[in-house]
Amino acid sequence: MILVIKQVNLEGLGVFSFFLREKNIKLNIVSMENKQVLPSLEKCKGIIALGGPMNVYQEKKYPFLKEEENYLKQALQRQIPILGICLGAQLLAKVSGAKVTKAKKEEIGWYEVNLEEKAKRDPLFAGLDKELIVFQWHQDTFDLPKRSVLLATSKGCKNQVFRVGKNSWGLQFHPEMNKKQIINWIKNYDSNLDKDKIVDQYFRYQDKYFDQSKKICGNFMELIKSRNQQKIKS
Repeated sequence: MILVIKQVNLEGLGVFSFFLREKNIKLNIVSMENKQVLPSLEKCKGIIALGGPMNVYQEKKYPFLKEEENYLKQALQRQIPILGICLGAQLLAKVSGAKVTKAKKEEIGWYEVNLEEKAKRDPLFAGLDKELIVFQWHQDTFDLPKRSVLLATSKGCKNQVFRVGKNSWGLQFHPEMNKKQIINWIKNYDSNLDKDKIVDQYFRYQDKYFDQSKKICGNFMELIKSRNQQKIKS
């Protein structure tokens, strides 16, 4: 079972849903906003922790954040593969001992992210170009956890992707977006944004962006499969 942690119902799997359906991947989607219970880690083969509009340091306002932190910490200890996206990445950084703070400048819209040299040997980014076109929507940023590896950077926000341990990744950007999600976020989070411009850019970058997203999603599923085959052999 692959666990998907939704912080809020507005932020779902997007294009990842299509890729995972193609592979007939069995998902357990848990909505923290709806106060659904996180399952036992015993049968959990991998975790995708999605984004949300809250900050990791708002535990009093959003009590589920502390619950999720403890859960991710246990998953790390068990070496269960984790893919943290935006808030999910910030939570992963926090439970790994790093600080999460306000970024010097928020990033909303389409940006270029550059893979580091070490990303060439990282299985999550196999088959990807050095330069990625990504969708961003964040105000915070994270320091790098100790003994983590920085895999991608950008001009506006240096720490874009890190790996902690052998099989857990934090992505500051969103690889899962589709047109519907972009429009819904603008409508609900910031209606003053230039929706037409952002959607036009979506269509301009769509082919490259979808190719990137499919590879990241597919690579993560292959990592989960490989890890579980190793566990069976041992």
